[in-house]
Amino acid sequence: MSITERFAIAVAASAVDMSDPELLPVRLARAAAVVLPVDGAGISLFFSTDRRLPLGASDEVSAVAERLQFTVGEGPCLSAHVSGQSIVAEEADIEASWPAFHDALVTQTPVRGIISMPFQDELRGYGALDLYLVPPHDVRTVTLYDALTVTREIVSLFHRSARPAGGEDGPAWLGAPAAERRSLVWQAMGFLNAGLDITSEDALALLRSHAYGTGSDLDDLAARVLAREVPLEELAYDDRSA
Repeated sequence: MSITERFAIAVAASAVDMSDPELLPVRLARAAAVVLPVDGAGISLFFSTDRRLPLGASDEVSAVAERLQFTVGEGPCLSAHVSGQSIVAEEADIEASWPAFHDALVTQTPVRGIISMPFQDELRGYGALDLYLVPPHDVRTVTLYDALTVTREIVSLFHRSARPAGGEDGPAWLGAPAAERRSLVWQAMGFLNAGLDITSEDALALLRSHAYGTGSDLDDLAARVLAREVPLEELAYDDRSA
């Protein structure tokens, strides 16, 4: 049985208990983790270099790994988006190229290897499939041909499900729970824009600095800022102390 056939079967199986349209990315991530020799998978879209929108992860560890990368603003998945090329990174590669991300990754997750496969075809430049490996698995256990095949199948399914239908603003999977959570970051940036009279770029940098310094992730910090649990004065003090 081909990798394409096995992936289709895994996607169908995952729909049994996750039939809601907005959960399509989670189903696809879980199916990828089933048919590839990896420990987890995540799917994200990009609207710009700093606007990474997680759509779904196969498990909580994969979701945490994505959030850590977004929080520190560096890592193989972000670099793969910028270059448009697949990145295969063992732990030594992660430590050498993205030290802040490596520090957070090894202290908060068991993940020690990452493969990032940027979308091609209709969604080229707009997203990626990220694969996470925990020892004894490592990046050498994954055949890149199989990973690329699964990535293309994911793009095809997204493309087919995104066809316009009667007045809808976009595909249902853009409202995935992970995406809704990340949208709080954009809202918090706007809150800082107005409250501290700073640019969006500076607002994101300030949020990242505070999240990293307090051991939080950016999504959680954004929710706390919007709930007024973290005063603007505290964030502004961090900026003066930087």
